[in-house]
Amino acid sequence: MTELLARLERYYDAVPRAAAYAEDFGPLTLFVREGLGWPYYARPTLGVDGRVGRADVDRVRERQRRLGVPECFEWVAETTPGLREAVEASGLHVHAHPLMALEPRAAGAVPARADGVDVRVLEPGDPAFPSALTVPHLAFAYPGTAIGTAGTSELDVARVLHAAPAALAAAEARVKDGLTVHAAAVDGTTALCAGQYNPVGEVCEIVAVGTLPSARRRGLALAVTSALVGHARARGLGTVFLSAGDEDVARIYARIGFRRVGTALIAEPAAG
Repeated sequence: MTELLARLERYYDAVPRAAAYAEDFGPLTLFVREGLGWPYYARPTLGVDGRVGRADVDRVRERQRRLGVPECFEWVAETTPGLREAVEASGLHVHAHPLMALEPRAAGAVPARADGVDVRVLEPGDPAFPSALTVPHLAFAYPGTAIGTAGTSELDVARVLHAAPAALAAAEARVKDGLTVHAAAVDGTTALCAGQYNPVGEVCEIVAVGTLPSARRRGLALAVTSALVGHARARGLGTVFLSAGDEDVARIYARIGFRRVGTALIAEPAAG
């Protein structure tokens, strides 16, 4: 377990560097996004064992405010146990998520269809690519697993922002360069659920799996995750992991071979 968590720490430090620059704050490193895409965060500096105090967190938060980026910190509870106390003392709210890794022998089922919807890995030029970039944003704007009212009309509106020509071109370039793999559950040319993984060496994290609120409770997220797992395994990636939203979601991922290996923590200002 210790070696696995160390491997994940090296991944966490490496993966933002393809699209962000790193600022050194001693026991913390702030990754700042360059260009379009999901914003990054601060996290413990790789290889630094010193205690992280509230003053360290406050310094990073001040820098994040000056840059106009989210005041967000991410880390693994088991590898940096003292950080939670520091971020909470700074006034941030902490969310805990099951950290799960795929069992070595699990390959993941790769469905061609799920509930009548095509499930596939997306290549540049796929007509579903714009909606696949957009649907996770809409899913996370309406959190939870209950069926919601936001549907394809809301998706079309959001696509103007999240799949603008420059954003689409940047995402497709990452696919061409082998930096990101996208999969989606597609109805016609519309992605009802999508997610991705970003490989570094033989490790990848499955991230941003989100379902259109009106299309929830159809097994689409599990199908998309399975497709990403199958692609990663076929590519020869030995360590595949993810963070589940909660314990109920973790039990769903366990069906395709993921097991709990730790706790992923995210700190950010409380809502409101």
